[in-house]
Amino acid sequence: MSNWIPWACLGVSIVGVAFAAIYSRLVLKEDAGSERMREISKAIQEGALAFILREYRYVGMFIVVMAILLTVAMRKQDGWMMAICFVFGAVLSLSAGFVGLSISTRANARTTEGARSSGVNKALKIAFRSGAVMGLTVVGFGLFGLSICYLVFEVWLGMYNSANIILGFSLGASSVALFARVGGGIFTKAADVGADLVGKVEEGIPEDDPRNPAVIADNVGDNVGDVAGMGADLYESYVASIVAPISIASTGAVYAAKTNGSSLGARGMVLPLAIAGAGILCSVIGSLLVRTKEGGNPQRALTGATYLTAALATLSSFLLVWWILGWQHIGIFWSLFMGVISGISIGLVSEYFTSPTYKPVKEIAKSSLTGAATTIIRGLATGTLSTAFPVVMVAIAMGVAFVTGERVIPGGGGIYGIGLAALGMLSTTGMVVAVDAYGPVADNAGGISEMAHLDPEVREITDGLDSVGNTTAAIGKGFAIGSAALAAIALFAAYAQATGLSAISLVGDYKFIVGIFLGAAVPFLFSGLALNAVGRAAFSVVEEVRRQFKEVAGLREGVEGVRPDYSRCVDITTKTAIYEMILPGAIAVLAPLLVGRLLGAEALGGFLASALATGFILAITMANAGGAWDNAKKYIEGGEFGGKGTPVHAAAVVGDTVGDPMKDTAGPSMNILIKVMTVVALVFVPLFL
Repeated sequence: MSNWIPWACLGVSIVGVAFAAIYSRLVLKEDAGSERMREISKAIQEGALAFILREYRYVGMFIVVMAILLTVAMRKQDGWMMAICFVFGAVLSLSAGFVGLSISTRANARTTEGARSSGVNKALKIAFRSGAVMGLTVVGFGLFGLSICYLVFEVWLGMYNSANIILGFSLGASSVALFARVGGGIFTKAADVGADLVGKVEEGIPEDDPRNPAVIADNVGDNVGDVAGMGADLYESYVASIVAPISIASTGAVYAAKTNGSSLGARGMVLPLAIAGAGILCSVIGSLLVRTKEGGNPQRALTGATYLTAALATLSSFLLVWWILGWQHIGIFWSLFMGVISGISIGLVSEYFTSPTYKPVKEIAKSSLTGAATTIIRGLATGTLSTAFPVVMVAIAMGVAFVTGERVIPGGGGIYGIGLAALGMLSTTGMVVAVDAYGPVADNAGGISEMAHLDPEVREITDGLDSVGNTTAAIGKGFAIGSAALAAIALFAAYAQATGLSAISLVGDYKFIVGIFLGAAVPFLFSGLALNAVGRAAFSVVEEVRRQFKEVAGLREGVEGVRPDYSRCVDITTKTAIYEMILPGAIAVLAPLLVGRLLGAEALGGFLASALATGFILAITMANAGGAWDNAKKYIEGGEFGGKGTPVHAAAVVGDTVGDPMKDTAGPSMNILIKVMTVVALVFVPLFL
């Protein structure tokens, strides 16, 4: 069984990629609209391609350096094999991002035309199918790569340390995700802030007005940050959630336990692959059910399909645990179940704190009546208050997962249960990414409608889809944060197991205490660098937009035939984002190496534990505060408290501007930071002992 299940998973991964290809073909068959719409869409495509190719060049150099480091530093542990897995994981992550970006930047005009010609259902189908290409490519490539690595190093070569070698694949995914999330986040928010500050606040022109020189850069940013960056983020979490239980099952009590006369560890190693494969099939089924009637609720269509996918994945996980581990170990299913429940719960909490339907966002909008200062105070309070329940849910999920796992497999099953909890949350990643990546396409569609001067009814449809996209994005961010925490906890448990750390041995150890303080500081240092980077890049964009409004005759007045130089803002933002992503990325990789090498495994244990805790809470605070400010602004733009063009609206725009880099750059980057540092620590364990 343990030998042919990876083959089945390989086949399922190919099915997922095949469905991504089918959705891609269906999207590209749709009409892209008028010549003007095609022209705008092409400008967005070219800007996104220019950014991602330049970013990939720098990431490629990092991949080469890391592959050499792995080969040399880990030469006694088959480092060259780990380096091969590292490069493989990185290349597949880059490929998934490129595929998703290529389709999303072509689906935008087609979504606009679908809204113009047929209405909301057509537009929803096109935008969602584009998101499904990203989602199914992420999980398809991730499971494909891990299945290949498992077959080569565990089944064919029978390497004694195959699980450690496969960790290289996870490190490759983590490294790419870090740069994609940070670089894409800096780009998208610099362009967005620059466009809003000059366009909305100073010039008083509508959002996505074609007179704004930063409008194309803003639309490019939606794709490089919220499609490619978000996809890389969840690809990395998905891979880590599969690798962690494989690594845990390969050693200790889990491997020594017996079931049906054979090693439970061998079956425990293939179980995560099987659950991930079932999740892909469930995501495919869920994606086929997304549709709504004219006048229907797109939010209901998306959330309904997501919950159905989660239910199917939960049922399939129960059956797989029963089949692979046997009925005597069925209790460990509750670890998986708690992961699913905590993921849904954290998403719902994010929706409550960031949706204009509920009280927190309405209160932020109301606070704008007295100016920007009270708007910012209320938003910060909302973000900090929103952290309590997700932390409690993760703690409960971890506790239940550990206790149930330990009861089933005494002496090591608890750690394995924590790994399965992370996998349970991420088993439906294909569907979650599809719903999240739909949002930027709908947002772009609204921008194209505005720039192409289509009927207001078209913009109403795209704005409705975009509003749903804001909610799904907030839920997706909550899911990403929660899954990152559980995946990092699972990886940390694997690190503790590999180094033999225990709570008793760490009591009174000054190095452990030093590690706690150092680890707690890193998320704040990292987020500060990211926020500063957005500020500097946005400053450059603001200066350029002001220059063009001042120097280009007839631009402000909208004279026929006068158009801004969009490419200039795209180029400025691209250069700045690429340059600014290097230092935060280097810190994430070098910090655990330096702490572990200079202070030892105990100090690194404290470092990882505190970085995980502070990074998780900081990510929730920034994501929910930023999402709440964004939707408070949109709530006012819908006509509440005077609507657009009022001082209340101006105050809400300031809040949204402050929140943008928090929710789309620094906050999401925390997810990857805590996992990158833990994966680096786990990969290089032999250097710290």
